[in-house]
Amino acid sequence: MHLHPHPDTTSGPQWPVVGVVAVGGAVGALLRYGASRLWRNGSDASLLWRTGEAAFPVTTLLINVVGCFLMGVLTVALKERFTGAPRLLNQMLGTGVLGGFTTFSSYTDDTRRLFDNDQPGYAVANLLVTVAGCLTAVVLGVVVARLALARRRPAAAGEEGGS
Repeated sequence: MHLHPHPDTTSGPQWPVVGVVAVGGAVGALLRYGASRLWRNGSDASLLWRTGEAAFPVTTLLINVVGCFLMGVLTVALKERFTGAPRLLNQMLGTGVLGGFTTFSSYTDDTRRLFDNDQPGYAVANLLVTVAGCLTAVVLGVVVARLALARRRPAAAGEEGGS
């Protein structure tokens, strides 16, 4: 799996980058909040899975895995399909939206909470499953996006050849 280095580093004013990252981060944080209301976690009540201070943080895990999968898809989409996309789109969607959506600070706080509540097995499982799940999700996102692009290319080539 090879991804090209990101060429978006520019000299000059960085305020546009700061602006789009801030807006994207706010959108991502709102999306995470919405997801956390659907998939409650920690001390919140939920019918989907066991909750409470000693419960495994399923919500945080799901949010981070989904965000990492989408980052893999986004990376391929912007690098290999939408190469002419505006320069700030990656910062807005990747760093901003997906950075605001994923929550690795909650991941570490959830792990601390599990240790504090005498759940060392859940704490270690959270550490390992989150890292493995997120890395796997990024790779799957890249693979799925590339497969989708590969399926589109022959159709696009056939359409161009028939003109």
